[in-house]
Amino acid sequence: MKAGYHKMPDGTMMKDSEHKSAKRNYRKEYDNYHSAPEQKLKRASRNAARAMLSKGGVTSKGDGKDVDHKDGNPKNNKRSNLTVKSKAANRSFPRTASAKKAPAKKGTK
Repeated sequence: MKAGYHKMPDGTMMKDSEHKSAKRNYRKEYDNYHSAPEQKLKRASRNAARAMLSKGGVTSKGDGKDVDHKDGNPKNNKRSNLTVKSKAANRSFPRTASAKKAPAKKGTK
């Protein structure tokens, strides 16, 4: 791959400078990814987890928090698998080279 270029999800190559100014096509993104049955099930499961914690009084609308699935599986909505984290803490975590969650270091959660 040439320096200054990167591969887009649709397989095309784009200059880094052009990518920053390109407008995001939300319709295409939904049609190609978010409308897939598997993604719909995962989204519904994440929404159900949030609703379950809201009903229990752990979270509330507009609190700026995310519901975290400890094992990374959005379909596992056992109460023991759910925690509430700040958006920053939930959306940034160490990843492996294959973009999966890195295993937790000993002595940390």
